[in-house]
Amino acid sequence: MDRRDYLRVLGLGGAASLSGCVADGGGGSDGGSSSPSLAGGRLTLATATTAHDSGLLGALNPGFGEAFGVEVRTLVEGTGAALRTARDGDCDVVLVHARSLEDRFLREGHGVNRRALMRNDFLLVGPPDDPADAAGADITDAFRAVARAGAPFLSRGDDSGTHVRERRIWDAAGVDPAGAWYRETGRSMGDTLTTASEAGAYTLTDRGTFLTLRPDLGLAAHVDRGIADPPPLLRNDYGVIPVNPARHEVAYPLAMAYVGYLTGPAQATIRGFRRDGERAFHPTALAPEPRFEQYVPTDWPGE
Repeated sequence: MDRRDYLRVLGLGGAASLSGCVADGGGGSDGGSSSPSLAGGRLTLATATTAHDSGLLGALNPGFGEAFGVEVRTLVEGTGAALRTARDGDCDVVLVHARSLEDRFLREGHGVNRRALMRNDFLLVGPPDDPADAAGADITDAFRAVARAGAPFLSRGDDSGTHVRERRIWDAAGVDPAGAWYRETGRSMGDTLTTASEAGAYTLTDRGTFLTLRPDLGLAAHVDRGIADPPPLLRNDYGVIPVNPARHEVAYPLAMAYVGYLTGPAQATIRGFRRDGERAFHPTALAPEPRFEQYVPTDWPGE
């Protein structure tokens, strides 16, 4: 399949029509310049560390680069940092997983055309002997058990999607974590898991990164409700958002092509992606009925 046919599969029409959305990558137009070509360009993606640390982007980005003849430059950051990078105009598109932060980003006009991409879930992992007796409990009860026991707990502490969810769970549990037992790493999910394993500590993790590193970790999953239908506090939804070309000079045509690729052909790759023999993500972009709520903040009033 050549590139033109590939674009048709994505429903993007053709490179010329897509590129015509903006004349020079988002920095304005004098009306006389020709539309830029997608081939030979470079897309800068700011991504949550979990999508990278799980190995998923290593399975997705080469296919996009080869199909469109472009280079994908990846900035691996926590969700909060990735969205700040986008606010500064230092990337073209973000892949993140903290809807409250995404909502603020959209509401302030920094991003456009958000699309739901995939989900997995969060797990509470810790020492195999489970000194806090947290195994099998509801996630809020498990967090209370860790706090009550004063068992070591490592937080990413980096405004990442995982850190945002961890704080939400502590709030739901009615616990303000403090004391020598609670420490922040300020590091990626992979680094935090490795440190937790070495320190015999509990931590909250996404499924994908945990499965990727599990063979080398001395950690067990003590709260795991499964990827098929996790409860709301453990559901981990990912979205992909192009940076608003009216705000910054960005490669908007490439960003939209990337969104089309991730929410189209790449959904099969996401569905088949495995780590340590288990499914790491569940694709969510395709649905028989329209889901307009994915494009706007969750508190958008509608009509």
